[in-house]
Amino acid sequence: MAGSKSVVLAALVANAAIAVLKFLGYLLTGSPSMLSETYHSVSDTGNQVFLLVGIQYSARKPSQAHPFGYGKAQFFYSFLVSVLLFGIAGWESLKHGYQAVVATGHAEEAADVIIAGFNVSAAVPVEPFWVNVAVLVGAIVFEAYAFRKAFAELTRQIRKYGWDGIYEAFRATSDVTTLTAFTEDAIALSGAGVALVGITLTRVTGNEAYDAVASILIGALLMTFAVALAWENKRLLLGESLPSETEAKLRGAVADHTGVVHIDGFRTMFIGPGEALVTADVSFDPDLVTGDIDEDISQIESTLRDLDDRVRIVYIEPEL
Repeated sequence: MAGSKSVVLAALVANAAIAVLKFLGYLLTGSPSMLSETYHSVSDTGNQVFLLVGIQYSARKPSQAHPFGYGKAQFFYSFLVSVLLFGIAGWESLKHGYQAVVATGHAEEAADVIIAGFNVSAAVPVEPFWVNVAVLVGAIVFEAYAFRKAFAELTRQIRKYGWDGIYEAFRATSDVTTLTAFTEDAIALSGAGVALVGITLTRVTGNEAYDAVASILIGALLMTFAVALAWENKRLLLGESLPSETEAKLRGAVADHTGVVHIDGFRTMFIGPGEALVTADVSFDPDLVTGDIDEDISQIESTLRDLDDRVRIVYIEPEL
């Protein structure tokens, strides 16, 4: 939890600073891709706020209404991030880019950007292109810092649980907070790179369409991420089990315990980031006395928790 929170805080600081820089760049230059990147960074900042709320809410102690705790709150808030923030930001970027592409076909469009009747381009002492370059390079530096924090935490989890790289981690992790921050930072770096290419091509060719197309690509990136993140959160909100290989290892530990004759049922489910529930219907040796069974159940529970630190709640139902 501490690792996830530090990742989110790093991303929050970085994205807030980047959002301000990009918006100032848009005001000074009127670049469509810079406006898309502003939407992007504002949504990223809101994303971190939602994730922090989810972390805080999930830390509440179990209650009568929620006996298994509030861990799934992080899944819910991460789902909101994907639908409300990234979806909206992606759509706005895509729409603005399309409008800018259409506008490039009208020769009567003014060359300078007029905001509230004020000619911003004429008032800028530095060439707009270099303003955008400075803003985007600064954004890349900030995003690289946040990405490094998220990547380090995800790498730690990959090594700890023996996953085969980032792809498997994306499919297997229950730490949606780190997953969201990592993917968001990766998309942010990509978006800044696309914007930089777009404004550079516009500078070299004099064709504004390149800048506008960059805005469309940024919107597409955001919307693709929104769908992917929503899908990953869906599996956890619906009560996904631990990975099959982990479940097999836990099941084997129960089956190998002295006095266990047969496992009649075995189920696992994530109840929060890094928190799992395990239930098992176990047939014990009929010659065991009640006291022995109670001791065996306690030993099995302890063994399962030692095998995987994500196992928090264990229910063993004896079947004689």
